[in-house]
Amino acid sequence: MIQVYKKRYIVISVAALTACQPAISLPHTADATSVETLFTSADSDISFESKNRRKWGAPVIADLDRDGFPDLLLNDHGYAIKVYWNNGGAYSKGIDVIMGDAHGIAVGDYDKDGDINVVITRGGGSGKNARNAKVYSVSKDRKFTDSKAFSTPLKNMRGRTANFMDGDNDGDLDLLLLGFPSNLKAPNSENYVYSNDGQGDLTYHSSLLKTGVDGEGLLVTDFDNDHLLDLLIYGGAAPMSAHRGGGDLSFKNVSDEILPLEIDHITGVEELDFDNDGDFDLFVTRSAEYTAGETFYDSETQTFAFYTKRGSFRLPDLEIGETFDLQNYQAPWPDQKLFTGEPGIEFKTIGEKHSGRDIEFVSSDALGWPDVTDEKGIYIGYVGNDKWRVAGNTHSPTTGVIHNVKSARPTEPRPRLHNVLLENRGGKFVDITEQAGVFIEGHSSGVAVADYNNDGFQDIFTVERGNLAGANTQTLFLNQGDGTFEAAKNHGISSPELGAIGSEAGAIDYNLDGQVDILYSNERGKWHLYKNSQASAVDANYLTLHIGHSLEDGASPRGALVTVAGCGRSQMRRVGSSGARYSQSLNDMIHFGLGTCKEAQTVDVRWSTGETIRSEISDLNGVQAIGKF
Repeated sequence: MIQVYKKRYIVISVAALTACQPAISLPHTADATSVETLFTSADSDISFESKNRRKWGAPVIADLDRDGFPDLLLNDHGYAIKVYWNNGGAYSKGIDVIMGDAHGIAVGDYDKDGDINVVITRGGGSGKNARNAKVYSVSKDRKFTDSKAFSTPLKNMRGRTANFMDGDNDGDLDLLLLGFPSNLKAPNSENYVYSNDGQGDLTYHSSLLKTGVDGEGLLVTDFDNDHLLDLLIYGGAAPMSAHRGGGDLSFKNVSDEILPLEIDHITGVEELDFDNDGDFDLFVTRSAEYTAGETFYDSETQTFAFYTKRGSFRLPDLEIGETFDLQNYQAPWPDQKLFTGEPGIEFKTIGEKHSGRDIEFVSSDALGWPDVTDEKGIYIGYVGNDKWRVAGNTHSPTTGVIHNVKSARPTEPRPRLHNVLLENRGGKFVDITEQAGVFIEGHSSGVAVADYNNDGFQDIFTVERGNLAGANTQTLFLNQGDGTFEAAKNHGISSPELGAIGSEAGAIDYNLDGQVDILYSNERGKWHLYKNSQASAVDANYLTLHIGHSLEDGASPRGALVTVAGCGRSQMRRVGSSGARYSQSLNDMIHFGLGTCKEAQTVDVRWSTGETIRSEISDLNGVQAIGKF
């Protein structure tokens, strides 16, 4: 049974935002490692399709229909973006919004008409089919319609990243669109800044620096606490760069001044005030991409997996037996043909080919090996003595899992990388990864920060890229409240599907029960929603604040700073901030764990225009609404 929590709309006089008092440590109230299972699958509350598909980035979380519950936009890359409507704490079946090659998503009410707008960037066919972004308006009765055209259309580009922000502090939302750097437009940048004229007309303002390949990851933050939004741009082999905002949609590269070291191969960056000292620190996830020809093997289950792209390949002959069992085989269009045996006959599969396919052959279906393998696609042949051969030529990444392989020698693993925790000290960052206890070498593909055990300190969840030949367990670091973290041993969050590559995550209290849940995706796998059950085991209090527009200026809730203070502790969050690489949520339900604290909380909300509200809230463990809706 879903409990709908009460809301109180707080309308009070505007007050100056006072500086936060230094945090006073309270006893750490929740050792979640002692709980048998911290998270459990929430499949009963959402109807994900049971197909393995490619993904694009993190889930987009936003109350699209303005009914008080967070909805979802999920991108199965190259197939469809679906909306999942939240019906009081359980989700509807996914409904297609747009089909085809779509990428980053931004959400926000840029024209201030009360309806949420959705900007969806689109791919550009490797630069040969550059297109502009699609823009929708979502009504309160759940209808998507094309938004009113801008006076000048958005520029055509190989779209990747979309992000709304109030970059000039005037209360409306400007837009950043970052694109894959096409050689056809070199040396010009495809990272565009659009200014809002206050009436919802977005026009080109300027361009950001040109990024390298896959360098379109973006975090909008404020690293120097001057209430002017700054940018962190990252991705691929290029090191992360820091850009100080001037409050007029201009940005200055201050990387050498702000960042302590060059950090590359970044997959996600999220701001968090992990030590509750009133400024935003950074957690950075890192991973090397799989390389063409990479193989994996689990000797216990006799499972073999492969990854290839952009050219010809041939696997070593595999000793299997009479039956060839191929699972979650994914070969994107157009190189999807599959040929068998000495004649090289095309094997026709039934049904759509965008999801992973499971195919089984017996030896007599694929006897021998062709003399010529010049067709684009995959060749499979039984070559005798229980051995099978697999080779081919594809462009886009191609993967598959082969069962009952008696023995195999996988390729050498990629060099392991480690995530990085950067502490903000006076607007400059210091690497404290090791002393904070979050130094673990591996490959992490995404991050979602929240107070998962309601003890008053933000924790860190990371998605692991994983091994294609086995199930993958994710990582949850619990904040100990003393500047250190401890990895939870029994969090229960794993990815059972084989052939899947970890992608990104989002923190969401989807049923408003005061415990933050986790939604994450697997590239070439499935979406997973996990329900949080740990905070209920430790008698921890919480406060959820629903942030609306400012009362006087009508400023967007996006980017508003929310500070909660009580029992000698102060905590801070920014509305809409997440660790998503390409997309942007607008989760305006801001959650604060309070631990054992039961006293009234002082709440300060500061919108981008500088308008502030202060209130005292004594009614804890529910949803309280602040602002204009």
